[in-house]
Amino acid sequence: MSGIFQYGTCLNLSKKEYKGATEELKVKLGELQRKAKNLKVPVLVIFEGLEAAGVGASINETLQALDPRGYKVVYNRRIDEMNRPMMWQYWKELPGKGQFTIFDRSWYYSALKRSLNNDEELSVKNDFDRRFAEINETEKTLLESGMIIFKFFIYISKKEQKKRFEEAESDPATAWKVTKKNWIANKRYDEIIGICEKTIQRTNTADCEWNLICGEDVDGARAEVLRILTENLDVKLQEEAQKPENLALPYRPPFTLDSTDLSQALEKQEYRDRLKKAQKKLFTLQHLLYIHRIPLVIAYEGWDAGGKGGNIKRLVEAMDPRGYDVIPVAAPNDIERAHHYLWRFWNQFPKPGHVAIFDRTWYGRVLVERVEGFAKESEWKRAFKEIDEMERQWVNDGTILIKFWIHISKEEQLNRFNERTSIPEKNWKITDEDWRNREKWDLYREAVEEMIARTDETVAPWSVIPGNDKYFARIFALETVIAAIEKELKKRKL
Repeated sequence: MSGIFQYGTCLNLSKKEYKGATEELKVKLGELQRKAKNLKVPVLVIFEGLEAAGVGASINETLQALDPRGYKVVYNRRIDEMNRPMMWQYWKELPGKGQFTIFDRSWYYSALKRSLNNDEELSVKNDFDRRFAEINETEKTLLESGMIIFKFFIYISKKEQKKRFEEAESDPATAWKVTKKNWIANKRYDEIIGICEKTIQRTNTADCEWNLICGEDVDGARAEVLRILTENLDVKLQEEAQKPENLALPYRPPFTLDSTDLSQALEKQEYRDRLKKAQKKLFTLQHLLYIHRIPLVIAYEGWDAGGKGGNIKRLVEAMDPRGYDVIPVAAPNDIERAHHYLWRFWNQFPKPGHVAIFDRTWYGRVLVERVEGFAKESEWKRAFKEIDEMERQWVNDGTILIKFWIHISKEEQLNRFNERTSIPEKNWKITDEDWRNREKWDLYREAVEEMIARTDETVAPWSVIPGNDKYFARIFALETVIAAIEKELKKRKL
């Protein structure tokens, strides 16, 4: 082998040598799995490699050392993210705290398939460089959140690959495994190995290195995978417990909610006329989104009693209910808490051509979790970058993303609280928690202003809705959504 693969690890072991090399490793790896579980540290093991290189054999051997109640194997050889962000199908399968997840192929497989197929349906302009950046960003985000990641690439020579295909074809029990695509891959071996080398070089970071394993000897490859996992996992678990908590944020120009003109209002008749016109237009645009398979995500944040519910109600009033979901976001449940905080939002990403409307969002990490102390300072500070990266990935893959903050004055909030308290049919809208949050108005205001300043990006800008007048706020949101959809359709010349 030439290039970077000449530096891969190659072992040739007899059966006796293999058994002697792996027995203790399996026992130790099982112990480390239990340690990771006790420490609530998620572990992700990524396997990539050439066809017939022995990826399956290495995965199977690794599993023999683990408690099956604590691991999950995800078979990622099918690309499911047509018209969805590339990372969508992988975020859904990430391990929770204390879990082991093994990826048989991963986001690297998606990127490689795009490059090899040169298929416009799989990638906007086949932007391979952007895929590298997204992969590196995702891995860094997961590592900073406490996940441990191992990456293995198993390779063999062109001659050995051909030999294994021929052996498999000669056995009726395995002949079905060898397809026309396999033989095409063998003919394109040099091209494929070159793309794999480029991928590894661009994604081999100091914090998340590749382990290159020669698979010419299957037992040797399996033993080396076990050795690397076992010897490094304990070290990484100790390092994870000692990570520094402080995080300095880069300077961003400040934003103030005082710049919002809360005096803006509409008369009832003008409101009704514009509402009818806007809802009719949105109904048409929703069907164009569906026809052209464009996902739309609308994120609502705002003060308690700001009018999010009424705003969303008028937004969807004339829409086809089969094409949208309103997703109320409350405190995470036990399963959601066991995963990265963005995991549940990736899971709710809309189907192509559908609309997802979030009533509260991923910004809870830098709002309520920050103010109430549910997130450490290092966690909510890190979240600004993580959220920016997620939103940019969504938009770069063709999603229309609209973010609303509904702003009202402190005096208007008090009026609405009192109204909800005094009118029986509105009592359900007011809780003790609303009053407690109001006492922390200044802390929440500080968090909101920093949130907008740090995440008001070109690809995903904030729209601050003046909300003292509910009529104005509802029309503002409707017309903003319409303008965003029309802008995207015009950009695509649809």
